[in-house]
Amino acid sequence: MTIERALRLIAGTFILLSVGLSVWHSPHWLWFTAFVGLNLFQSGITDWCPMMWILQKAGLRGGGA
Repeated sequence: MTIERALRLIAGTFILLSVGLSVWHSPHWLWFTAFVGLNLFQSGITDWCPMMWILQKAGLRGGGA
């Protein structure tokens, strides 16, 4: 599995989990959804993502062509 694929899986899981928790537990979980979205936004601008760094340290490889 590549870092990029793992990152998309983790972000999607966090989004779905936080939306579900906001529906069934508390709307305050939407702050976590906003945090994930903001992190994805800044990653698109700066080309740096903390989760990619963590995944790289965990031994996943990049998906460069």
